[in-house]
Amino acid sequence: MRLKALLDFVILVSTWSKGDGKCRCIYNEPCWPTEQDFASLSSHLSQPLLRPVPPASACYPFHNPSGNCSDVQSHRRDSIWRTDQPGAYENINFESHIFQNGSISACYLNTTFGIPCEKGNVPPVGVDARIVEDVQVAVKFAGQHNLRLVVKNTGHDYLGRSSGRNAFMIWTHHLKNITYTAEFIPEGGSRKDAVPGLTVGAGVQWYEAYTAAAQNNRFVVGGISATGSNGAAGGWIMGGGHSVFSPKFGLGEFSTNALLRCIADWGCAGVDNAVEFTIVKPNGDYAVVNSHHNQDLFWALRGGGPGSWGVLISVTHKTHDLFPLVFSTLNVTFPTPDAATSVVTELVRLSPILSDLGWGGYGLFSNMNLFLGFPSPNASWGDVKSTILPLFDLAMNASHDPDAVATTTPLANPYELLNPSDGTESQDDPEVGGLAELGSRLLSRNAAELRPEETARLLLSFDFVEVHFVTGGAVGRVEPDSVALNPGWRKAVALVRTAGSWEEGTSAKAINRIQQGLAQDVTALDHISPDLATYMNEASLHELDFKKSFFGNHYDKLKAIKRKYDPRSLFIVAEGIASDEWDDALTCPR
Repeated sequence: MRLKALLDFVILVSTWSKGDGKCRCIYNEPCWPTEQDFASLSSHLSQPLLRPVPPASACYPFHNPSGNCSDVQSHRRDSIWRTDQPGAYENINFESHIFQNGSISACYLNTTFGIPCEKGNVPPVGVDARIVEDVQVAVKFAGQHNLRLVVKNTGHDYLGRSSGRNAFMIWTHHLKNITYTAEFIPEGGSRKDAVPGLTVGAGVQWYEAYTAAAQNNRFVVGGISATGSNGAAGGWIMGGGHSVFSPKFGLGEFSTNALLRCIADWGCAGVDNAVEFTIVKPNGDYAVVNSHHNQDLFWALRGGGPGSWGVLISVTHKTHDLFPLVFSTLNVTFPTPDAATSVVTELVRLSPILSDLGWGGYGLFSNMNLFLGFPSPNASWGDVKSTILPLFDLAMNASHDPDAVATTTPLANPYELLNPSDGTESQDDPEVGGLAELGSRLLSRNAAELRPEETARLLLSFDFVEVHFVTGGAVGRVEPDSVALNPGWRKAVALVRTAGSWEEGTSAKAINRIQQGLAQDVTALDHISPDLATYMNEASLHELDFKKSFFGNHYDKLKAIKRKYDPRSLFIVAEGIASDEWDDALTCPR
């Protein structure tokens, strides 16, 4: 057995060395694995190989569709349905590819364009990983053949990091194991390290994680979307993992320093949620990663970016006691820009106060209208009356709108708000199935406290802006260097997002103009950001300095850790660690 293992290792190393310093091998090149190679790979997998296609391919040829086109059309904005398709992405622009000459490879749902269906950025072949061994075999295969490799779960990714033209894909969507452990002890730890933990596989989605946590009368800090379709592990957690409850419980990571800053009320006021990972490393080895094993990788996985470190298999989240809350909403229109400015100025001024109370929320506003939603954990009616309601009164008085609505609703626990589903009902999500890119910056506490009106006027100068109150509070009370997350998060009170969108069939030239406008918006937001920092999972593909904006002064340390675990850069994604050493297609070293 030892001799066979040694021979396998020698073969692996000798094969990998052939690709050092060379371009990645992609589909249709002579170096691409043969059908015999893929047959051999398939014989070691638990499932047949995938041949992903864009969902709209079912509508082609136009006069004789190859599949159920009406089904695809009806589910265009159904996020649960889209996540179940290996070739689908939640923003369909990442299914297409724009060449340098301006031509576009895509498969449009609108067949009347008369344009043939092409794969675009959808990988031509992949592995449907159901067990750890599937992932290990796939990673070793990609390394042996020097393939361009992408990892995909739900396809919920605003940077398109889980798509890749002519690449080899590992689909983790069916790694669905969920386990609740009342006293979870990280491997290598002792009983003093025990926490109530929810372990979720890489394919688990938030609606599934919330359901499991609720069944055990526990709360887990996680993402929020219309259907809960985004992943509870993988990209969300490695990018930072914000939540509307982050100001109370911290972001989606865990640090020992944060644990030491516990407050009696809620257990911890710091970043206190991810206590252990399991991962398949770039060499194909399975590893446990926590504060006792692979400590440097543990640091990197908590905010050091998705897609750069290997294939995540599972994450264990610390859970919390259920708690009551008050959910406050406001929906008003404004008669004048001055009215909008007065209300948004007060909202900006109030944001540090709300975050210090542990209250998060979401806001969408312009010079014409404003919508806010604020869940306030463990808040009393007196707390709400003294903080949120004066803002609501100001907005209602400024609005003069008889249809304006302000509500405050007491809820027994957070699942009355999150309402976890079983994922079986078709539900449209307006943020899914479109063509869009984002731009964002974190809003600094200094800008909110010292320049609230100036900040409000800047935000109102955009045609579209969202403010996510998902930082400050517990997030700001953590030692900035305790995890890999950009230290700018510790100085912020909110995330500001803007977006650009277009329709199918839009020319590359027109798309480029939209992207340039978005880049200008981001530059304007730099003025209110701590060190140009932002949330990398909801950011621009066209950052002038992604190292600074995504990682801050942690980049060099992250790069050194990547060199240790992935010396050949098998795992490279757009605007990820060491991606600047590769060309724009991420196939050839610069």
